[in-house]
Amino acid sequence: MDQSLPLLHHQQWWRRNLRLRTSVWSELSGAVGDLGTFIPIVLALTLVSNLDLSTTLIFTSLYNIATGILFGVPMPVQPMKSIAAVAISESPHLTPSQIAAAGASTAATLLILGATGLMSFFYKFIPLPVVRGVQLSQGLSFAFSAIKYIRNNQDFTVSKSTGPRSWLGLDGLILALSCILFLVLTTGSGDHNDTINDEGCSNTNSRGGRINRRFRILSAIPAALLVFLLGLFLCFIRDPSIINEIKLGPSKIHVLKITWEDWKIGFLRAAIPQIPLSILNSVIAVCKLSGDLFPDRESSATKVSISVGVMNLVGCWFGAMPVCHGAGGLAGQYRFGARSGASVVFLGIGKLVIGLVFGNSFVRILNEFPIGILGVLLLFAGIELAMASRDMNSKEESFVMLVCAAVSLTGSSAALGFGCGILLFLLLKLRSLDCSNWGFFKFKSQPAVDVETRLIP
Repeated sequence: MDQSLPLLHHQQWWRRNLRLRTSVWSELSGAVGDLGTFIPIVLALTLVSNLDLSTTLIFTSLYNIATGILFGVPMPVQPMKSIAAVAISESPHLTPSQIAAAGASTAATLLILGATGLMSFFYKFIPLPVVRGVQLSQGLSFAFSAIKYIRNNQDFTVSKSTGPRSWLGLDGLILALSCILFLVLTTGSGDHNDTINDEGCSNTNSRGGRINRRFRILSAIPAALLVFLLGLFLCFIRDPSIINEIKLGPSKIHVLKITWEDWKIGFLRAAIPQIPLSILNSVIAVCKLSGDLFPDRESSATKVSISVGVMNLVGCWFGAMPVCHGAGGLAGQYRFGARSGASVVFLGIGKLVIGLVFGNSFVRILNEFPIGILGVLLLFAGIELAMASRDMNSKEESFVMLVCAAVSLTGSSAALGFGCGILLFLLLKLRSLDCSNWGFFKFKSQPAVDVETRLIP
């Protein structure tokens, strides 16, 4: 009997974390909410740095399934953006071994911070306005990138826009704007509780009931999933020849050979800018956001930090893309209906099937995916993350948050914005500090005769 209790406890834990909080369709729709950032980065790394897409899909699918079971919230698995930016935009481009070295170095840092308890210490004492500033800057950064995706054609191999997008066509402005209108009509502002209560419609029960029914019908539509499936369908319409280029089966998984030179280049060029971003956005911001969205299931900073460390210290050695848990991905998945760990488990199963069936040939399909649709998904994810900052009620809190966000955006560095936010917060607290009770000032305020008396031996 005693031996069965731990097993029963684990079964209840699994059921709680994977229990559907909404409908299956809502969880499936939320599962694709972070693909607006996942697909462009993975596609660019595959085309520019020869990333093994099959290996990345298989490993990230396992990460998704594990995090869904472990955290019980739609905890995303996203690319490490600073490492990806360096690998794609700087010349010479990073090799797969150097990318892996950068990811492993970042992971080792987060694993040490999590295992020693330092990450939890930072999480407890970092001021909320500074965290909100980081979230606001990241959300607006996503939104700005999304607008570029929607308005202009993109060449991910050089990370640049190639000219204005045409209005018509299978990746035109009309298609993207239609998707935006569809998502706004079906999901509204993202508040799935926007129903009319009984008190608010005591004299208009008939009208209130009709509106409630309308909201229930609209919220049952897996909007983001339908938009994503439309994008996949258009891939084959835009270039039917890709069907002939698909080769079934995954690529052969092998261990990378990482030299000392790879470690040095990967750490200096990519890990150093990635580490502060991972600490701020992938651990602190995502834990705070999980507490805001799921007060009964707030993720532990220690657990999230260790999770990022373990994932990459395993997958990077086999050539999988370095990943983390991003606040933007969590916001995007929540925005489109994800409410439990089951959502990312569904996403993981989908990635696993694609990785095993299509392998590296799936990059040919992704290369035809309408970029405007990716921009639409990324736009809603960015706005949802930025809206987490709406709880700054005082002018002082808003001041700190906005300065932190402004510096992060204009300086292109979350670490710089974070440092300025901390300094500004401490200066404001020092300015309002009551110094009248300090011993030094008591001593200075004594009459001169008393001072002299004290100084006489």
